[in-house]
Amino acid sequence: MAETDLPHGAELPDAFHASVRAGTALLRLETTRAREGILDGAWWPRSHDIAAELPGLISALTEHLGPVTRVGLDADTWESLPSRLVIDDRVIHIDSFPVGDDTILITRGEQDYFSLLVVPPHATPAAARAAMARAVRADNPDQARQILIDTGTGGRAHPITERPDTEQDGPAPD
Repeated sequence: MAETDLPHGAELPDAFHASVRAGTALLRLETTRAREGILDGAWWPRSHDIAAELPGLISALTEHLGPVTRVGLDADTWESLPSRLVIDDRVIHIDSFPVGDDTILITRGEQDYFSLLVVPPHATPAAARAAMARAVRADNPDQARQILIDTGTGGRAHPITERPDTEQDGPAPD
């Protein structure tokens, strides 16, 4: 089922999440051009390894938004954050600053920014689906951190030291 077949803001079905393998980007983007919400989308990485997770995200974003030039992340929440990666034969610059562990900033072109909620890898599929659906709603007034708290994923998107080892290879079954 394509995401475009779903009503705006609807949650993806269980079967979709169960079939996702490690290294695949789980991404939802707001579908309106107005970009009225606080967030432009949501991303659910499978691990804290940015070199393994970012290529899938960048490829998916490039397909829908055009070339991505920069990514802004909070370095304290990722394992060994490089200053750049080559993805699909393009250099992606990685900026490290305190954007919050629950947000990633994407730059398309020179100055077009997108802000994505980052669902923690340890999130349950139900909590992740709810957080992603809420983040893409154009009328969502809440910051990323509040969405994560409200949907039961906790206050920190990337508790590296607290992550259960069993969640590293993909989503847990419902």
